[in-house]
Amino acid sequence: MTFRAFMQRLATKIACLLVLVLAVSGCDRGAPLLAVKAVAAGVPSLAPFFDEKSGLGEDAQDVKAQPVRGSLQQGDTPGLYGGSKQPTVCDVDKLKAFLTDPRNDQKAQAWARALGITTGEIPEYLDRLTPVLLRHDTLVKNHDYKKGKAVPYDSLLQAGIAILVDQQGQPAAKCSCGNPLRPFTGDTNRISVKFEDGNKEWKGYDRSSVVAVRPAARALEKIALVDVDDPDRGINRPVGTGGAKDDTFDTRKTEAVPSLAGKTFGEARQALADKGLATGYDTGSMPADGARVTATDPPAGTELRFGQYVMLSVAEGASPRGGSTTSPPPSTPGTSAPGTSAPGSSGSTSKSPSTDPSTSAPSGPSTSTSPSAPTSPSTPVTSPPPAVTSSPPPTTTSAPPPSPPPPETTSAPPVTTSAPPPVTTVAPPPESTGAPPPVSESAPTEPTASVAT
Repeated sequence: MTFRAFMQRLATKIACLLVLVLAVSGCDRGAPLLAVKAVAAGVPSLAPFFDEKSGLGEDAQDVKAQPVRGSLQQGDTPGLYGGSKQPTVCDVDKLKAFLTDPRNDQKAQAWARALGITTGEIPEYLDRLTPVLLRHDTLVKNHDYKKGKAVPYDSLLQAGIAILVDQQGQPAAKCSCGNPLRPFTGDTNRISVKFEDGNKEWKGYDRSSVVAVRPAARALEKIALVDVDDPDRGINRPVGTGGAKDDTFDTRKTEAVPSLAGKTFGEARQALADKGLATGYDTGSMPADGARVTATDPPAGTELRFGQYVMLSVAEGASPRGGSTTSPPPSTPGTSAPGTSAPGSSGSTSKSPSTDPSTSAPSGPSTSTSPSAPTSPSTPVTSPPPAVTSSPPPTTTSAPPPSPPPPETTSAPPVTTSAPPPVTTVAPPPESTGAPPPVSESAPTEPTASVAT
């Protein structure tokens, strides 16, 4: 019986421990994982808009997914997309001919509706698209064609798949089948990838290489690609062209990391993109554009080749105003409200030692001015009664009044009680001294006079 009781108590403790572990972990934060269908390169879709054998496009095989430093990237991130010497990755003219053919009107309507355009806008829309190859396993909102409609579903496209992107670098269509693509709107950190329907888990699949693309902040004139067969070869492809107007560059040429401390995250990201460098971050989600950059890794001045990542550390919640240069932030805290002074000062300089004094300076004046205003009207009202009772009996009590006046009574006495408090210490004594000596016992009349005033 003793052994059985011991085992029962042990089982109870283990059960309690398991409950505690689940509670601490939040039962996997309580939110279910989002199911995402894997789409492997070269594997035909089961419900395509167009026949995979129609020659619309062709995926590249054996493209290794590149590591990413931040699962959400903008469409103008250098090195995000790849290209090749093959000019026929995607045949846009053939896709346009198919969609504008009256016999395919039902598919054209479903295709246009999925992308938020009209069938009449299809030709012009296609003229602005650019064919690229994925260098990362990329999350998108994909569409199948079923029963005359575009049916959306979340999918993960393998690196090497050929797609068309719009003027902001956003995936727009899958080349091999023409299926329309839209931005992935789920949490990139909470997905469950399903490898099924012939889409087996590909070699080299790595959860850390998954990325979702958000539109670039401005329309692009050209897209800088990396040759998937020769990473040392870069390709500048004008937007809306298929490769005939490409020019090349050497991706081994380095650029120095600029000084970014004090800038907003949006400004820093754009500055890096202009130099051919990618933006990375360690936080679970992309920092807000207005967040202040406090440091970079590697530091400013480091030479990096095209497409390499620069990790940005930011202070969340910083105000975007005054962030165009590193000089405004110091002045911002002094003039801004207390709520914005801290973030502004933290991002004003690149090194932490210099930020400490900057934060202490503005805090001093801001706190010293605030208490004086509210206390001046209230404090003098309560002080007169004790002052009147303490001053008449002895003259020695005149010492306490001088100590309060310097900080507060200089502004208060003239406003509230011109006769009682200052009578013994300031100019009034000559005038009031004539009255108080004889009227020292007629104290009751003093209050009545003060009430009358």
